[in-house]
Amino acid sequence: MKSDIRVCSVWETEHERPVYSLGDTCPECGSPTANTAPAPFSPEDPYGEYRRALKRSDRE
Repeated sequence: MKSDIRVCSVWETEHERPVYSLGDTCPECGSPTANTAPAPFSPEDPYGEYRRALKRSDRE
């Protein structure tokens, strides 16, 4: 699920603290914003196979 809240992509160098926005650009400096939500999973997840197997066994 994509988050509606976005953060200024250059806040570490341009601002004292994170600047959040609902738009595609930062309201203070005009730079692009980035999604604040982390990815739901990593393709390189070393334990994904075991987690999926556990879910399958719970369904049975």
